[in-house]
Amino acid sequence: MGKTGAEIIMEALRKEKVEAVFGYPGGAVIDIFDMLFNSDINFYLVRHEQGAAHAADGYARATGKVGVCLATSGPGATNLVTGLATAYMDSIPMVALCGQVPTSMIGNDAFQEADITGITRPVTKHNYLVKNVDELPQVIKEAFYIASSGRPGPVLIDLPKDIQKAVTKVPYPDTIKMRSYQPTYEGHIKQVEKLAQAIKKAKRPVIYAGGGMLISGAHKELLELVDKTNIPVTTTLLGLGCFPETHPLSLKMLGMHGSQFANYAVMETDLLISIGARFDDRVTGKIDEFAPNAKIAHIDIDPSAISKNLTVHIPVVGDAKDVLQKLNKIVEPGDTAEWCETIRKWKEQYPLAYKDDADIIKPQYVVEKIYEVTGGDAIISTEVGQNQMWAAQFFKYTHPRQFLSSGGLGTMGYGFPAAIGAQVAFPDKLVFDIAGDGSFQMNIQELATAVCHELPVKVAILNNGYLGMVRQWQELFYSKRYSGTCLLKEKGCIHNCDEKSCGSTLIPDFVKVAEGYSAVGMRIFKKQDVVPALEEAIKTKRTVVMDFVVAKEENVFPMVPAGASLRQMLSGIS
Repeated sequence: MGKTGAEIIMEALRKEKVEAVFGYPGGAVIDIFDMLFNSDINFYLVRHEQGAAHAADGYARATGKVGVCLATSGPGATNLVTGLATAYMDSIPMVALCGQVPTSMIGNDAFQEADITGITRPVTKHNYLVKNVDELPQVIKEAFYIASSGRPGPVLIDLPKDIQKAVTKVPYPDTIKMRSYQPTYEGHIKQVEKLAQAIKKAKRPVIYAGGGMLISGAHKELLELVDKTNIPVTTTLLGLGCFPETHPLSLKMLGMHGSQFANYAVMETDLLISIGARFDDRVTGKIDEFAPNAKIAHIDIDPSAISKNLTVHIPVVGDAKDVLQKLNKIVEPGDTAEWCETIRKWKEQYPLAYKDDADIIKPQYVVEKIYEVTGGDAIISTEVGQNQMWAAQFFKYTHPRQFLSSGGLGTMGYGFPAAIGAQVAFPDKLVFDIAGDGSFQMNIQELATAVCHELPVKVAILNNGYLGMVRQWQELFYSKRYSGTCLLKEKGCIHNCDEKSCGSTLIPDFVKVAEGYSAVGMRIFKKQDVVPALEEAIKTKRTVVMDFVVAKEENVFPMVPAGASLRQMLSGIS
């Protein structure tokens, strides 16, 4: 007896050890959902397909496993696109299963037909349109392998309705080997030796670690390298947690909103060792003035990333864990004592700080208190904007896969469904979504998902009544012309934007919204109520939305203006 395509899909999910699928049903995937009805695979019904993609992404980031999402054809599939692009930019392993009209109708503009393989080709690592059920077992096996190997990324499988019903006797393969796809994991020893020699000679070395460190699971090897060489470490936004920020040689995050001491160190270093990072514009600022005195070494599993944005002097293609293991066996420390003392002084002179207020809640204060109340032992997801940067700056990350955020694409609405995915993966851990009042509304409907599946995610909204990051740019560079960024604006508003004269009300009432979804809602106006609210939320074994009404025109500093070099940071404390 053979198996239907839908049965093959269920078998594949079990054999790939998939524990959770996030999705939304429709006519083109009804056969798959029929198989899910009595399946031992946990299915999580989201309220929008974008939420499914982000939840699968959050699950993958938190665990390192492949996240899986499922949607119907046409609009169901196209609603996944933003989530796929988010995962693609950040190298997150995902498999998206999409329904499609029957093969005989493809190309005829059938009801709910979309060329989803064509649409997603630029934002997936690979994708498939299955036209023969006998190919389905091999396709699914390849999809999971491609998604999780080398530089990870999302893979989409388009599944016509008749393929799900068709029967095949082809078994699901136990192993996979693809002649056309063979990632390089082992770093070349000669290049590793060149790097070791450069480290010994360097007087002012800096390690610049990115998300590839977490993907590789090389955090222990990085700590060993630092212990041996006394080299300070700065991370990208997506690298947060790969090196403990409580370590004396941690420089925290660099770049547009990175610490001053990290940016100063990068501008003065004579050897910059990039590991699993891609030198994106938010890190480098003006590219031709980035690390001007440095020899650049770059360790990356993706050869196309090396020398893509700037010239690399010591390229090392390979998995970070393999390369660092080889390096740690042969590396000898250079003389970095004077350099480390310089950095210690910079850290004292230019700390990450803000001007506190006795009456108004500052958003940075909320993040600090989340760190203190949780003991730093929480998974933090973020939306995108000021909330994201404050979460990156004022929570001290000490564990890998502790920080979940949309880096490359900067997707508003990412944080809450990603937190749901992380909570599914770790039901006994504290999971916080640090959100803005703008971005939280983009996937606010997922409150139903969290509540229905009894997921005790804690949402901390830093509510300033603005699309804060754009408003900050309008304040600094557009003479406070707050065009389209005030979320409180009412008819007859005269654009007199300050905290004392604006009489607009909070829109929406997040407490009522939370309660409408059967979650717990809290509103916090006073600074002295911040810690009690957080403590109460943590004790509550339910989904909680905390609406912290914070200073309306607070800015994120330091800040490197667009097109400027890292030396041109705006360091004002607001």
